[in-house]
Amino acid sequence: MEVIQTLNEGLKREFKIVLPAADIETKIEAKLREFGQTARVPGFRPGKTPLPILRNRFGEAFRGEVLQEAINNGSAETLEKHGLKPAVQPKVEVTSAAPGADLAFTVAVEVLPEIKPMDFRALSLERLEVAVADGDVDEEIKRRAQSQRKTEPVDRAANSGDVAVIDFAGTVDGKELPGGKGEGYYLALGSGSFIPGFEDQLIGAKPGEARTVNVTFPESYGNKELQGKAASFAVTVKEVREPRDAAIDDELAKAMGQENLDGLKEQVRKELGGAYEMLSRSRLKRKLFDALTDGHDFPLPAGMVDMEFEGIWQQMQQDRAQGRGDPEDADKSEDTLKAEYRRIAERRVRLGLLLADVGRSNKIEVSVEELNRALMAEARRFPGNEARVMEFYSKNPQAAEQLRAPLLEDKVVDFILEMASVSKREVTAEVFAKADSDDIKSAGAEAGEDAEKPKKRKSKSAEKA
Repeated sequence: MEVIQTLNEGLKREFKIVLPAADIETKIEAKLREFGQTARVPGFRPGKTPLPILRNRFGEAFRGEVLQEAINNGSAETLEKHGLKPAVQPKVEVTSAAPGADLAFTVAVEVLPEIKPMDFRALSLERLEVAVADGDVDEEIKRRAQSQRKTEPVDRAANSGDVAVIDFAGTVDGKELPGGKGEGYYLALGSGSFIPGFEDQLIGAKPGEARTVNVTFPESYGNKELQGKAASFAVTVKEVREPRDAAIDDELAKAMGQENLDGLKEQVRKELGGAYEMLSRSRLKRKLFDALTDGHDFPLPAGMVDMEFEGIWQQMQQDRAQGRGDPEDADKSEDTLKAEYRRIAERRVRLGLLLADVGRSNKIEVSVEELNRALMAEARRFPGNEARVMEFYSKNPQAAEQLRAPLLEDKVVDFILEMASVSKREVTAEVFAKADSDDIKSAGAEAGEDAEKPKKRKSKSAEKA
């Protein structure tokens, strides 16, 4: 095998590889002879078919197999001999493969850059810790009490916020509206759950009162046949019910699984503390990623950046098509947006390569037990289908890798944070919220994102560093 390096520029390498025609023919003949030992060909006894007959009938198929094996093996041997680690799948182009001619092909590859991690002991970071105040606990319990609210019948006209129990029947163009009929329906006035204008026309209605409600279906209504159509509903208000918040007492606590109100408060305090702990770590992780991005400047494989950019760009276009685009992007040109998204892609690739290198260099791995715990946690998200979820991951290694990647990232992050200087400062929830918001606006990456395979959020303005 003749190997000639034709390009060595930055992270790009290219080789021309030639295998003699005689070697190719020898391999084809060897495969034909092996096949002929058991081949059943009409007119010949098993294993007795002459080689020329085998070559005539099966030569092309075996030739293709031999060529593919030669290309795969030649590419792998060349990369291994030169000590190259591809960043993305090498590109192979066959330039000569005719029968009787040498096999010639080129291999173009981008290699992983050499990464020299900074001295992590030089990192200085601050972790904000939130002290859960009594007022925060009381507000959360009040919110939960509102979710337990009940309604009671009242003998008065309906106000916004009340629940009207109604019978209704709708018509369009004098014909019955399919699906537009209901009895004993509990409609929260002001909730916006019905066609725009419907609920407003029931304000002031009293129990037992009948009203005609005239509305127009929006142009964006899901049923195209009804878009922009006028409809009339005959409505009878059977009851007007007033919402009443649940009393914050021991009975509320029992309804929520606690023995008494003090137990509920303690549970809520722990839950809020855990939530703030996660937010605090996310902020610290984001700060670390900012520092790591600023502290490293190594060349990036263009192919990796292109793949990451394409993924982000496609997601952005999907978000726009679904009406979830970033408002800040509305007046920007496509060139400006592409430049901004490419910077995001470069940041992600840089962080991904760095963290992967730190993990490899320090033999940081995800144990089987850790991965199994993650699998079980994922399965518990689908009650009643746990076995099917576990089976899915067992049969789909790539899906399991999506669970492994964030686990490995967190272990590498912890490894770096152990060496860094991390101070702690206790703040109120309000101070933390403002600091976190200011950080995102000024710095950039999404809190807690996976540096190697980050999830795209609806608005990416905070990611623009």
